Amino acid sequence: MQFQYENSYKVKDRIADKKVAILPIGAVEAHGPHLPLGTDNLLAERLSEKLAERVNGYILPTLPYGQVWSLKNFPGSINISNDSLISFIVDIGKSLYEQGFKVFAMVNGHLGNAVAMKEAARKLYEIYPELKVLYLFYPGMNKVVPEIRETKSSHGTYFHACEIETSFMLYLAPEFVDMNKAINDIPNIPMSADVTPTPWEEFTKSAVLGDATLATEEKGEKVIQVALENMVKLIDQMKEGNENA
Repeated sequence: MQFQYENSYKVKDRIADKKVAILPIGAVEAHGPHLPLGTDNLLAERLSEKLAERVNGYILPTLPYGQVWSLKNFPGSINISNDSLISFIVDIGKSLYEQGFKVFAMVNGHLGNAVAMKEAARKLYEIYPELKVLYLFYPGMNKVVPEIRETKSSHGTYFHACEIETSFMLYLAPEFVDMNKAINDIPNIPMSADVTPTPWEEFTKSAVLGDATLATEEKGEKVIQVALENMVKLIDQMKEGNENA
C-alpha cells in the first residue's frame, strides 16, 4: 500500500496494524543505450511493491537520488554525496519511529548507496535501538546468479546494465527496456579500481558492464524471487522480535 495516498485522519491506526515502512532508494545515472536513467528507481519501486504485499507493509515515496560518483560524468547522471544521503535517511527514520513504525526496510536499487545506507542504519540504531532498520540489496543473489549467468562477470561486485541488471528490468519493468539497443560491452576493469577512486569513464564508454543481449525475463525472475523470499524472511524476523520484546 502506498503511504503517500493515505489520509492523516486514518493513517495512525493503519501504521499500528502494518508496523513496516518500506523505502525504495535508487539513483539517476547512465545505464547504457537500452535502459533509462531511472533504472535503479524502477527496480527499487517494483521490488518494494512485491515486498509490501508479502509483509503487509507501507511503501514510502521513492528516494530517487543516490551516490553515483563513479558515473557522475556520464550524460544524465545526478550525484549526491554520501553525507547527504545519510542525513536524508536518518531524518526519515526518525519520523517513522515517531509515527509508530517498528520496522524500517530500505530496498536499494543502486549498489553505490550501500555505504550510506549502512551508516544511516547505525546512526538510527544509536538513537532508537528498538527500531529495526534493514538495508536490503537483492539478498541471496550471489548464490543464484552463477546458475543463470552465461558470461563471466566483469567484476566481483559490480553489475550494471548488463546481463543481470537488464534481466531484472525485463522481469520487473519490461516496458522501459529496449532490447533492440542492448549491447555486449565487457570492459577490462583494472585491479586498481578496487583500491583507489576510479571514474568509470576510464574503463567504459557505454556504462554497460557485460553482455546485455543475453538478458531474459526468466533470468530476472529467478534471481528476484530468491531475493524477495530472503527479504520477507528478514522482515518477518524483525517483526517477531518487536512483538516479543
